[in-house]
Amino acid sequence: MKLYDYLPSGNSYKVRLMMSYLGLTYEHIGLDIIKGETQTDGFKAVNPVGQIPLLELSDGRRIAESNAIIYFLVEGTPYWPKNAFDQAKCMQWMFFEQYKHEPAIAVSRFIHHYAMDKRESELPALMKRGYAALDIMEDHLAQNLWFVSCDSGDGRTLADVALYAYTHVAGEGGFDLTRYPNITAWLDRFADHPKHILITDVPQ
Repeated sequence: MKLYDYLPSGNSYKVRLMMSYLGLTYEHIGLDIIKGETQTDGFKAVNPVGQIPLLELSDGRRIAESNAIIYFLVEGTPYWPKNAFDQAKCMQWMFFEQYKHEPAIAVSRFIHHYAMDKRESELPALMKRGYAALDIMEDHLAQNLWFVSCDSGDGRTLADVALYAYTHVAGEGGFDLTRYPNITAWLDRFADHPKHILITDVPQ
């Protein structure tokens, strides 16, 4: 398999995490989104949307969108629940991540890293939305170890993978995670995995 990827991207990190936990091997193809490397004609011939991550299977078929990729990877593994209700709850949290969480927390992080001079005025609204998402997560984790628990494996599911990726770097977007003891404890639990990798780890 081949993974087209931008190392600092939380969406790409989800896929690398899941592949590491599952012990999968792949060829890593790094692209720099800041330099426009996903907007070239060559890459758009591979993914017309011009976004990473993109997983290319050994038979040449391709899957885009981070949550779709990790779903494909985990079906039939301990990271995907067996019953339909818990499967739907996983999807619920993954939709939450893409619609309520990532658009605020990931974009705030991007602005802090790359666009403070041009987009700083967007931050107050993004911070409000991001804290609202974190509040929902904090309340859920007050009563649950994981976002959706699996009957087998170590308990975590792909819902936790999806939410971990940008939550653990929310501080880079200006969010104060010390306000969230339940999230902080969950982040520590999540990282306590024998095959855990950091977002900065270059795949070998």
